[in-house]
Amino acid sequence: MDTIDSARRSENMRRIVSQGTAPELAVRRLIHAMGYRFRLHRKDLPGKPDLVFAGPRKIVEVRGCFWHGHPGCIDSHIPKTRRSYWEPKLARNKERDRRNARLLRAAGWRLLVVWACQTDGRKKERTVERLRRFLEKP
Repeated sequence: MDTIDSARRSENMRRIVSQGTAPELAVRRLIHAMGYRFRLHRKDLPGKPDLVFAGPRKIVEVRGCFWHGHPGCIDSHIPKTRRSYWEPKLARNKERDRRNARLLRAAGWRLLVVWACQTDGRKKERTVERLRRFLEKP
């Protein structure tokens, strides 16, 4: 059983955004500081990828650990309440991610996924290095 009333739950869900999240903004700042320029959320590409580097045909996706099921992450779990709702919903998100990645790769794009948990703290330095290697590699 849910511990808060439906009006409060509805308000919580309404506040969830898909663009301009704190992890996405952090990655954008890091990449911009490296001197790279990019386009945001191109509607003509499958899944409207977060950061698009058109020249080298590279894409950086910033994914929330909970919403996209980051394997092994503490934030990636199925809530104990309403499992019949959450399990299929989160499974659909993962399947959509796989389908979009397949379509992008088939169209000649290279894709790097950065998870939300990798954008702060001790993992941030490793993420900066991953981004640098990905963007510098031809």
